[in-house]
Amino acid sequence: MSHILIRAADLIVTMDDDRRELAGADLRLREGVVAEIGQGLAPEGAEIVRGEGCLVTPGLVNTHHHLSQSLTRAVPGAQDALLFGWLKTLYPIWSGFGPEEFRVSAQVALAELALSGCSMSSDHQYLFPNGARLDDTIGAAVEVGLRFHATRGAMSIGESRGGLPPDSLVEDEAAILEDCLRVIDAFHDSQDGAMVRVGVAPCSPFTVSRELMRDAALLARDKGVRLHTHLAENEEDIAYSLEMFGCRPGQYAEDLGWTGDDVWHAHCVKLDAAEISLFAHSGTGVAHCPCSNCRLGSGIAPVRAMRDAGVAVGLGVDGSASNDSGNLVSEARQALLLQRVSRGADAMSAREALEIATRGGADVLGRPDCGRLAVGKRADVAIWDMCGIEAAGTWDPAALLLAGPTRVRDLFVEGRQVVRDGHPTTLDLPRVIAAQNRLARRHARG
Repeated sequence: MSHILIRAADLIVTMDDDRRELAGADLRLREGVVAEIGQGLAPEGAEIVRGEGCLVTPGLVNTHHHLSQSLTRAVPGAQDALLFGWLKTLYPIWSGFGPEEFRVSAQVALAELALSGCSMSSDHQYLFPNGARLDDTIGAAVEVGLRFHATRGAMSIGESRGGLPPDSLVEDEAAILEDCLRVIDAFHDSQDGAMVRVGVAPCSPFTVSRELMRDAALLARDKGVRLHTHLAENEEDIAYSLEMFGCRPGQYAEDLGWTGDDVWHAHCVKLDAAEISLFAHSGTGVAHCPCSNCRLGSGIAPVRAMRDAGVAVGLGVDGSASNDSGNLVSEARQALLLQRVSRGADAMSAREALEIATRGGADVLGRPDCGRLAVGKRADVAIWDMCGIEAAGTWDPAALLLAGPTRVRDLFVEGRQVVRDGHPTTLDLPRVIAAQNRLARRHARG
């Protein structure tokens, strides 16, 4: 079986344990893993991929998304709303989705991620209207070819019981747990190199009961899968927690078993010092979503304080209804800039932000086999053409987030080429885009 040799890259940023950066180096990919790194490697019958003029990095990792939201970008009524008002605007639209909408929107969102150098993504799907199932998005991920961490989300507390979503979008809690078991048994792969894993992810403290949060944690740990939810996203979130539960979100999470090295929370914009310390000591991870946090006016997450305390932090583009984009390079740059504007120009380097976008995200998802280029690690590789106008004049190719392309030239996942010369290899992108636009027009007409 042929293998891949990426030859004579201008620079390979490995993100390995020693954070090596190798100039003029080669990278051999064989049987799904990195087989060799060094200068002047012998061809050995490999398919040669030229690396001259290119930066090579690990594939980027996206730790939080709502793929179906790529079908509701820039909805007028939600463009200028805060979180709770934004949700109330979009819930009625999402309630009309079905399996086709979830499949096509996932294809679009995952292709967009791939073009930005992302090789592994999670998804938080918490809506299942009109026969939609988690199977729809998993199928789309398999087709696109990205490594995929699907999470079975849920909402169980509707408006009639003091929750935020309409009653038509909530589910029975017993049925939620039963379907969690179904999708874990059907799709979860716990082995190194897994292309699909499944997590358990009740939507948020304001859409599910305390009992479901506790039962979901027990189920996930019994099955050996990870836990995910939204937490401390903005001031409304904090006020809701104090009013309804009599405590801050960090205490709520700890009381219900939602801290630990098998848990990661999205946003965490409003964590205080005590909650940051709790997360650090418990090994709880955070998916930082800077563009969405800016778009919804939620605030700037204390990522510098989290990192300094030892909290595992990855990046998430969040759903495209609150970001309106799904470009992970742009997300990493935004993370860098927000920490600088809040803490000073020396608060975060371009290399640290790139580490968060690669190795950091892999660690948050429990994937030490990914997010770094080292012998034996998975062959998830992004190749960036540094000969274009975006990088013209740069002195430091590794500072990709300061001066470099936002679209990858080539992307390999498990050693298979998913993007070649800036185009997806696994699906007919114009056809998928046309299908997405057709669905968007249908729902816009109501």
